[in-house]
Amino acid sequence: MKLTVEQIHVELGHRPILHDVNLEAQPGDIVGLIGPNGSGKSTLLRTIYRSLRPQHGVVRVDGDDVWTLSARGAARRTAAVLQDADGSPAGMCVTEIVALGRTPHHGLVGRDSVEDREAVEDALDLCGIRHMAERDVSCLSGGERQRVLLARALAQRPRLLVLDELTNHLDIRARFEVLDLIRATGITTLAVLHDLDLAARLCDHLVALDSGQVVAAGPVLDVLTSGLLREVFGVAATADRHADGVVRITYAAQPLALEQLTEAEIS
Repeated sequence: MKLTVEQIHVELGHRPILHDVNLEAQPGDIVGLIGPNGSGKSTLLRTIYRSLRPQHGVVRVDGDDVWTLSARGAARRTAAVLQDADGSPAGMCVTEIVALGRTPHHGLVGRDSVEDREAVEDALDLCGIRHMAERDVSCLSGGERQRVLLARALAQRPRLLVLDELTNHLDIRARFEVLDLIRATGITTLAVLHDLDLAARLCDHLVALDSGQVVAAGPVLDVLTSGLLREVFGVAATADRHADGVVRITYAAQPLALEQLTEAEIS
């Protein structure tokens, strides 16, 4: 499934948030959306999963403008896991929450089919949460709830995954397990990640936003240059691919702010 974002422009309260944003995700790609707080990442995701209609521009999924699709039709193609999303009522068990992912596939009757049950079972197994299938979701930890929400999205059997800070609340081991899981699904994925090391490890390509504009896009090392890390993120750092194939970021011992202060004093 290919995702294409063309010239997206968004204003909220007459204030420009996104300016002519373009990006692509090829079938099976994992594209990381990075940038400082307030750069427009979450707003861009909202336009992609059809929650926010842009003033200008087009989002295409499988070549179709998402706003020409019905809400149900769009939901069959795209599943979203949002930052700190919850809203799960007390009294619902994990299996019931995961089964909500099948809603876009139901007709007027809404009965669960064999395919529905298989999709839910597969999602529980993929996310490693079968052992908590009957637990009340309100009793789970934040990290456990994140896994449940991912399972709900996978039960949807989408062709595009949109993830907003999925690794929030997860410990180190769980983060890597979830990242490996996303990679194993083979689903085209657009993910907002604040942790640049995780973004470098997970993603095929990165798109960097700053002040609502794309300032860099491409393979990981083409985007994570020392200049971009300095200008966009305000840190002195370098990114390199190590012998094991993993891209790692090395941060300078001296904070950039202190470095800039020293330079000002010298001048």
